[in-house]
Amino acid sequence: MPAGIDDLIASIEVELDAAKKRRTKCAKEVELILAKAQQDGRSNLTAEEDDRVAELFAARDQAKTDIEGIERKLENATKIKAEEMERQAEAKKVTPTEARRPAYDQVARVGQEERTYRKDQDPLGKGFLMDIARQFSYQDVEAASRLARHMQEERIERAEYLQRAVGTSAFSGLTVPQYLTDMYAPATAALRPFADVCNRHPLPDQGMSIEISRITTSSDAGLQASQNAGVTEQNMDDTLLTVPVQTAAGQQTISRQAIDRGTGIEDVAFQDLFNRVATRLDSTLLNQATTGLAAVAQANAYTDLTPTGAELYPKILGAAAGVEANLLAMGAPTHAVMHSRRWYWLSSQMSNTWPMINSVNIPVQASGTLDPNSSYASGPRGVLPNGMVVVVDNNIATNLGAGTDEDELYVVPATECHLWEDPGAPLFIRAEQPHAASLGVLLVAYSYFAYTFGRYANGMQKVGGTGLITPAF
Repeated sequence: MPAGIDDLIASIEVELDAAKKRRTKCAKEVELILAKAQQDGRSNLTAEEDDRVAELFAARDQAKTDIEGIERKLENATKIKAEEMERQAEAKKVTPTEARRPAYDQVARVGQEERTYRKDQDPLGKGFLMDIARQFSYQDVEAASRLARHMQEERIERAEYLQRAVGTSAFSGLTVPQYLTDMYAPATAALRPFADVCNRHPLPDQGMSIEISRITTSSDAGLQASQNAGVTEQNMDDTLLTVPVQTAAGQQTISRQAIDRGTGIEDVAFQDLFNRVATRLDSTLLNQATTGLAAVAQANAYTDLTPTGAELYPKILGAAAGVEANLLAMGAPTHAVMHSRRWYWLSSQMSNTWPMINSVNIPVQASGTLDPNSSYASGPRGVLPNGMVVVVDNNIATNLGAGTDEDELYVVPATECHLWEDPGAPLFIRAEQPHAASLGVLLVAYSYFAYTFGRYANGMQKVGGTGLITPAF
């Protein structure tokens, strides 16, 4: 199936969703205006409100008209896709005939034909490169024939790629046989290990902030002095917690030549953009001023110029005790979030002592367990003796402290690490028109999100200080 019709259907669906949201937004705003007039006890709307309501109804009607047109476009595009699938299915049908089968020894049978350029015979692609040089430099007929055969194989086996402002030179490794591109090395990224363990919620459809009510003054209870005497009374009060909706986004302009002449370049570029968006989101959760985890977590100092794992572990438990003391029944410390260098340093520590109390399934003489199947950003790395799960995240800063060589370790209750995201995030835009004059295609990846660690004061704890300087192995 050519990628073009799928991309078209996806863009029409996005357009339809946007039109529906416009219609809903107009109706909601009219409801708010009417509700305000009702709340104020007014029988009539003001002139400004009347004008605004008229504008909203007009916009709603336009959105309804747009929706009808878009749905017709989507229906037609879906029909085209269905017809294309039927044609492909029909082409694959085999119709038996009444022709007499030839004798076995008179038949030529063809198995799977080998590719022109094969990994087992030419793993480094030297033959492919030599044929390119011979064909362009000497017009070698045999080299041209092999290249033509290779292109025909590509059209049959990977037609979807051949249909469809970084130039081709930046992707020279992706315009060659597929087995040579399978080993391309994507750029490394810290990704979002901490964000993936947060308490995730769907982001509301509208608005640029989320409002949460926090009870900051509780009711009270006391002992009654005597029968019929007044009992203790204290009025509850709350404080509004406003959580802003933020956007993590990145863009990349790719030349039309790179897309048309290369193989899978759009996929590579989009995956890299998605990785950058994930990294930015996670880094924001950890490091953003005022609201990030590093800013809101209560500090537990570990000061030691010759740190050891046996000394650090009680500090981690002290931070866990702080979480429980501040949250009580509202949450428990579940995760220790640390940089990979801190995890490996802890793993390197040796000890002839062990905790007096261990969690279930933790060996008595061990300082924790390691999941041998876990790697970076693939889930929990291990478990500490008290049962807290370790998450390794290299978005944690390593340039803290007076010597700019310290990292921090965070002890958190995952249930109170709140993260709101669109269910389909990250989203993407593929736009050809903005850079059409220069034959460029704009790719944009973005994600709306909101987060908070501040529902309860000091519900997050951290360990930091000179004891967390660059580890020595």
